[in-house]
Order: sequence, then C-alpha cells, then structure tokens
Amino acid sequence: MRRTTAAVLAAACLTLAGCGSSTDAGAAKPSPSPTVDPDKKFINSVTGADLHSYATKGMPAASELEAFPPKWCTALDAGHSVDWMLGDAGGLYPWGADWGTEKADAYQLVVFGVAAYCPKYSAQVKTELRDEGVY
Repeated sequence: MRRTTAAVLAAACLTLAGCGSSTDAGAAKPSPSPTVDPDKKFINSVTGADLHSYATKGMPAASELEAFPPKWCTALDAGHSVDWMLGDAGGLYPWGADWGTEKADAYQLVVFGVAAYCPKYSAQVKTELRDEGVY
C-alpha cells in the first residue's frame, strides 16, 4: 500500500511540476525584446539622414524636433493625411523660431517620426507620400 501511495504521489508531483514532457525540457523561453525610446529612435534617424535643411545651420535642438511626432500621430489617429498635417489646416509643419525644414525633408521627418512613435501608420504614410510622388 505504501508503494502505491508513494507512486501516486510521485506521479502527481511530476505532472504538476511539468517534468513529464520531453518537448518542454529543452525549450528556451523568449527573452523580452528591448524597448527603444521613440525620441532616441527618431533623433538617430534624423541625424543619420543628413537632411539638406540642416546642412548649413545644423540640426535644431532635439527637444524642438521631438515635439512634432506625437502630434503627427494624434492627427493620424484622427484620420488626417500628411498633406493636412503639413498644410495650413494642420499647422504641424516642422519649423522653429530660428530653423526651418524644406518640404522634401519635412516628408522624411514625418516618415521617421511615424516609424518611431506610431509605427502602425508607417505603411499608410509611405503609401500616401508615394502616391503623391514625394517619397
């Protein structure tokens, strides 16, 4: 009787512990993917692009540029287009008190910003810009 009880308890422990499956024994748990700060991703993209707009005076302060992408994402959430965002109606054209951005570079900034802050809109934005012949 003791052997039967011991065998039943041992089997129950193995089942609860998950030790009975040979397929689980060597399986590695996926490591969590590192999160990348959207500000850093955006600024790294802008810096690496060598945009013509910033060639002579240099790039504007990161804090000034970083203010735009969250607003672009909000506009996209509301169903607006890139043309609307960068036009008079949207008022989200990337410029500051002592710096400006050429239109071609502004489109590129939107692509970088959307990729960093709201990537679910990346394909939509690129398609829109391609359809307009500006990307």
